[in-house]
Amino acid sequence: MTANKNALSADILYKRCDETQLPFKSTDELEDLGEILGQSRAMEAVQFGLGIQRHGFNLFLLGSTGTGEYPAVRRLIEEKATKEPTPPDWCYVNNFERFEKPRALQLPSGRGTALRDDVERLVEELRSAMPAAFESENYRARRHVIEEEIKERREKALENIGKEAVAKNIELLRTPTGFVLAPVRNKEVLGPDEMAQLPDEELKKIGADIAELHKKLEAVMRQVPDWEHEGRERIRQLNEEVTVFAVGHLIEEVRKKYEDLPEVLKFFSNMQQDIIENADEFLTPPEHPLAALIGAPQPHFAKGFMFFRRYQVNLFVDHNGNQGAPVVYLDHPTYQNLVGQVEYLSHLGALSTDFNLIRPGALHKSNGGYLILDALKVIAQPYAWEGLKRALRSGEIRIESLGQMLSLVSTVSLEPQSIPLRVKVILIGERMLYYLLSTLDPEFNDLFKVGADFEERMDRTEDNNLLYARLIGTIARQEGLLPFETSAVARVIEHSSRLAGDSEKLLTHQKVVADLLRESDYCARAVSHHAVAPEDVQRAIDGQIRRSDRIRNRLQEAILQGTVLIDTNGVRIGQVNGLSVVEIGQFAFGHPSRITARVRLGKGEVLDIEREVELGGPIHSKGVLTLVGFLNSRYVPEQPLSLSASLVFEQSYGAVEGDSASCAELFALLSAISRVPLRQSLAVTGSVNQHGQVQAIGGVNEKIEGFFDLCNVRGLSGEQGVIIPRANIRNLMLKQRVVDAVRAGKFNVYAIDTIDEGIELLTGMPAGDRGPSGEFPDGSLNQKVEARLMEFTQKRLAAGAQLKTESQV
Repeated sequence: MTANKNALSADILYKRCDETQLPFKSTDELEDLGEILGQSRAMEAVQFGLGIQRHGFNLFLLGSTGTGEYPAVRRLIEEKATKEPTPPDWCYVNNFERFEKPRALQLPSGRGTALRDDVERLVEELRSAMPAAFESENYRARRHVIEEEIKERREKALENIGKEAVAKNIELLRTPTGFVLAPVRNKEVLGPDEMAQLPDEELKKIGADIAELHKKLEAVMRQVPDWEHEGRERIRQLNEEVTVFAVGHLIEEVRKKYEDLPEVLKFFSNMQQDIIENADEFLTPPEHPLAALIGAPQPHFAKGFMFFRRYQVNLFVDHNGNQGAPVVYLDHPTYQNLVGQVEYLSHLGALSTDFNLIRPGALHKSNGGYLILDALKVIAQPYAWEGLKRALRSGEIRIESLGQMLSLVSTVSLEPQSIPLRVKVILIGERMLYYLLSTLDPEFNDLFKVGADFEERMDRTEDNNLLYARLIGTIARQEGLLPFETSAVARVIEHSSRLAGDSEKLLTHQKVVADLLRESDYCARAVSHHAVAPEDVQRAIDGQIRRSDRIRNRLQEAILQGTVLIDTNGVRIGQVNGLSVVEIGQFAFGHPSRITARVRLGKGEVLDIEREVELGGPIHSKGVLTLVGFLNSRYVPEQPLSLSASLVFEQSYGAVEGDSASCAELFALLSAISRVPLRQSLAVTGSVNQHGQVQAIGGVNEKIEGFFDLCNVRGLSGEQGVIIPRANIRNLMLKQRVVDAVRAGKFNVYAIDTIDEGIELLTGMPAGDRGPSGEFPDGSLNQKVEARLMEFTQKRLAAGAQLKTESQV
């Protein structure tokens, strides 16, 4: 009677999809699905996060990878971005006063390209116009006049000294080493012998005249550098005048295009002044001597190549041709890829850099729009998370190398002017990561104020079934798959419930669904089907299992060979079949385990061997302690529990976690205490509380199927089955072979609410309730348990009294 009451019918074990709720013949008849299934709450959060334009209201999309939120949210962002203004272009130009601090120029969208091209053409024109201006007859004539004037002034001064010397019979001679004053007679310079013959008075007069002329000559020679400096200054002024003449009208023509941009006009003014100061560089840039030897083009080796880079425009961020705000997804969010970097150029064996080698990061490219990042990837990259937070917190992007940031490099490097930041950052990550950041990072909640929590499951209703069918059709068209028949859609929906672990729910994990659809399409094409049929879907599901079940088969083989001891018939005292779930990658399967209990007189201790050897996790240990609480409260409540018991998973060589075995452990313990054997043809899963109520567990389908597969190989007798919590009935979506076996009466699934219901199934005897007298009925299992515990208590008290007597003697 009890078995019939707790046994579940085959119809309860699998909830089929009613094909009458799917009014179509194939998915080709359905419209595309443009929404995210079952995500109304999350999409409201996304709409709010995208709409509010306040500091710190960035988004974090919470959900398992593959729930489909990223593609749909990105489409939503892109639709919104097309209606927003296109952000400005950004350029970096030379700071002619401090080259290590390049200046940033902001220009309306599209004008950055025009500025770069205009400046490039301007420099090319200047490189042609400047030499032409300096080679003109007018320039040469004016320069010649200046040079001749300075030369004439010097020659005239020397000529005056020469005339005065001639009047005193002294000649001013030019030698390779300078000027020399020497006495002459009859236009001949006197030699040493002739000088020795002159009277002393004449010699003194010649010496005095030469000394006087020498002073005047020295005075003239001291003036010569001043005259030359004056000449050079006049030539410089001439050069400046010619340069302004050659450059001014060319720069002015370009300036007119940018009269509405003061910063650009300032750049042109600074550029013009620098060109004037470095006019010589425009004339004849020298060629590197190695250029001819190695056959390299001169522009890459010439001095001018490096010099003229100072006038270029580094088009840093270009939105030319873009419509609306940018939407950027960065797959590899390193620190440099986020905030930009300064690259280096090898020139003549040395590394050098300038503002042209400043490269933008994703923050620059998405500035004025939206940046989508994988949260885990950002955190995994060194300093990327800190760089992102600093930019969002300060509202500007500052390009700084890691060496500078960590004070590891002391060499001079570029310090580009920071750029104001206005961007909406969308992070994608798992829930656990979101909660960890929220707890451990004090800045996280200030910068990511909006969390969009995406559901992984949705209700399996008639309307949602049709939406799911539209999703299948949408994926099929996007992927170029065959259309799915109605019955194939129904099979996918049923499998989705199985993956969701709930017959009343559907999985929203689009990646998993899409993979199944692709594999089903492959199976259909392999047999030349024109549309995907339900058997194609089933072959795809079976193929997924087949590719992953090697370890499951090896474990079952070990049981069948007797290496791992599991009984599926007969009865045993203190022994029960427990069920666990093994997860390997994306594949999970049920695995039976033998659980045994042994008892003796003791001090009320239940030893969990798994915990003692540190193989039991905290939740498993909690389950064992909970069943101890059940024993204490139900049996001999007025007497101390005089029991010493041990519980163990036999032949378990790995960690044991979870409380889903606490029911089985309690059944084994009650059997050991009462000495009543348990049916080995039944396996048990379920959690128990201190009131003896059986609670729901996870992986119920895999656990049932794991025990069924073992029994099926050994031969189904109709006595085998699995006991599950009644709360897990809604989770049942068992495989067809299990459902068929139950329908044929060869296998059983029992649902229980209490420990008493389970013990009756396992022992075949009533559990028994306390009567008005406070005692359990005779012949009931609870009476046997309590009687044995009372026996332990009496023996313990008697032993204690005897020890006390002996000690007194």
